[in-house]
Amino acid sequence: MYKTTGTHNYYVYILTNKVKTVLYIGVTNDLKERLYWHQNPEANSKAFTAKYNCFYLIYYEHFQEIEQAINREKQLKKWRREKKEKLIESFNPEWIFLNDEI
Repeated sequence: MYKTTGTHNYYVYILTNKVKTVLYIGVTNDLKERLYWHQNPEANSKAFTAKYNCFYLIYYEHFQEIEQAINREKQLKKWRREKKEKLIESFNPEWIFLNDEI
C-alpha cells in the first residue's frame, strides 16, 4: 500500500487515538518517519498528537506534488467529523490501525 516510487512522495494522513475519539490530519513527505515521531514525541511535548495519544494511522492519500497535498490537507481539516468518518470508512472500513503496514 505504501508507495515509494518516483522522486516526489507526499502524504495526507489521518491519525486517531486508541479509542478512536480524536482525529488528527497532517501532511508529510515521509510517512514512516512521521509516524515514528508521533509515536515517540519529545519529553513534555505540547503537540496535539502527544497530548491526545493520537498516533494510530487509519487513513492516507499519496500525492506527487506538495501543493496538491497541502490543499487536500486544508480541505479535509474543514470537513465535519461525519464526512471525515465516511472518507476513512471508504478506505479502511474497519478503522484498522495501519501503522505496521507502512
